Amino acid sequence: MSDVAVTEQDTVLGIDIGGTKMAAALVSADGRTLTGDRILTPAGDADQVFAALGELIERVRGDARPLAVGIGSAGPLDQVHGLVSPVNIPGWRNFPLVDRVRALVGDVPVTLGVDGHCFALGEFWTGAGREADTLLGIVVSTGVGGGLVVDGKPVIGQSGNAAHIGHVVVDLDGEACACGSFGCVEAYASGPRMVTRAKRRGWRTGEDVDAAVLAADAAAGDELALATFDDGAQALAAGIVATAVTVDLTTVVIGGGVSKAGSVLFDPVQAWVKRLAQLPFVTDLTVEPAQLDNAGLLGAAHQAWSAVG
Repeated sequence: MSDVAVTEQDTVLGIDIGGTKMAAALVSADGRTLTGDRILTPAGDADQVFAALGELIERVRGDARPLAVGIGSAGPLDQVHGLVSPVNIPGWRNFPLVDRVRALVGDVPVTLGVDGHCFALGEFWTGAGREADTLLGIVVSTGVGGGLVVDGKPVIGQSGNAAHIGHVVVDLDGEACACGSFGCVEAYASGPRMVTRAKRRGWRTGEDVDAAVLAADAAAGDELALATFDDGAQALAAGIVATAVTVDLTTVVIGGGVSKAGSVLFDPVQAWVKRLAQLPFVTDLTVEPAQLDNAGLLGAAHQAWSAVG
């Protein structure tokens, strides 16, 4: 945390909302986080979830009056009306998040973007993608989200949900996905789904374990854990290459909790990308880990600064 004084003239409030955690911070115009905090995303109904977020916002902003608020939320969302329906936050369905946040912080611009878009924008602004003109950012965690920055600008789409790579179908006979479809990238590559698949194969049955344990076992050479990560990596690579040949990109940045697995994830992803990316304009496709721990929050803050003008 910086000792730089926080005033209403030099900060916006960035908020990052996901199925696992919620984070908020005051952010300067040059991308510095001046003060911030995070909490686990609570279970409960709509008001219970928002009450926890409201307490976080009040704690972070203190006496400061930010010029604007930028929110990055798990999707899908309705950007026009400020509504969110995160797949992994069942308490929020068509929840009026923008209006509720504005009522809390005052009459300032409040922007809303999909968390994957904000992640990509944050890495483009100050992270691993700051030297790229066009990049795909992917968040692999409770779910799988994504965002595109093309020619230096975020690709939002008509509804605000563009580049939702987690729900690109990569297996026509695949497993059911939480979105209601089947064979999606997320059904194979998200942390919880990888754990479920590994358990079906006989890995640590009966134990209360998560993707971090699966990654540790894979790093130690456990064949079931390695095979499960390879499945997830293949799905990610298929979604990456499908996106690359569609928008002609060469840079991919992956973050999120599952990306902390390191080479256990990135080695097979890079191998599968090399195998699948055969067209000449994507043969130099690079995949690298995110550099920022708070890229989504910084991307949300970047959107807020854009609203300030």
